[in-house]
Amino acid sequence: MSNPYQFQQYQQQQVFTAPPDKLLLMLFDGAIRFCKLAKKALANNNIEESHRYLTKAEDILVELMTSLNMDYEFSSNLYSLYDYLYRQLVEANLKKDEAPLDEVLEFLTELRQTWAEVAAKARESRKIVVGGGGLEG
Repeated sequence: MSNPYQFQQYQQQQVFTAPPDKLLLMLFDGAIRFCKLAKKALANNNIEESHRYLTKAEDILVELMTSLNMDYEFSSNLYSLYDYLYRQLVEANLKKDEAPLDEVLEFLTELRQTWAEVAAKARESRKIVVGGGGLEG
């Protein structure tokens, strides 16, 4: 896709049609990507670029916090973790320090892996419930 407008439409279509588990993984992928880009920008002493990427990662963490269903007991723990990671990103941005950013990257990578495993198990259990014929319900 050489046309940037077509690519943007393609990305929007993926978001609008993605199931919730896929959307969650996309958010983690974006946060991880922006953190890595911010880290690279910090290493190159490109303050403006690092700020831009860090604020994008912060926005994703805010989205993760606000989209939690607080009806579940573990949601408050997840909220606290996301809030901590958000504050670490703010600190990295204010101090132009890679250390809090490294910590956030480690947590995000582990969380993404965990959610990917949960999603895979949930998809597998739906196949079994539907009859094991490879149909998802």
